[in-house]
Amino acid sequence: MTGEPLDLARALAEALAEKKGEDILVLDLIGVCSFADYFVLSTGLSERTLQALADDLLRKFKGAARTGRAPSEGSAASGWILLDFGSVIIHLLSPSQRKYYKLEELWRDGRVILRIA
Repeated sequence: MTGEPLDLARALAEALAEKKGEDILVLDLIGVCSFADYFVLSTGLSERTLQALADDLLRKFKGAARTGRAPSEGSAASGWILLDFGSVIIHLLSPSQRKYYKLEELWRDGRVILRIA
């Protein structure tokens, strides 16, 4: 794993796809967002899936965060888990939360780098 944020974002998206994440999107937010270069969004169809996605990323990419472990916020029960890998922020959302918050629209100035349906 290289230290490049785009390489990390792509690797995280691919790991989500392997673990059955759905509608995966990588947004380039360089110049748009002050706290991250990339967002990776993924839908999990159940609480169990959301938690499995988060656990898998934290296990596989433990060393990718500056602190050695990516901080997380939210919970599978809430329908939104955020994982902070420094320049790359992961948003794992239930279908209803993704529809409600519309992060793709909120950050529409970002450029879509990768979409995995």
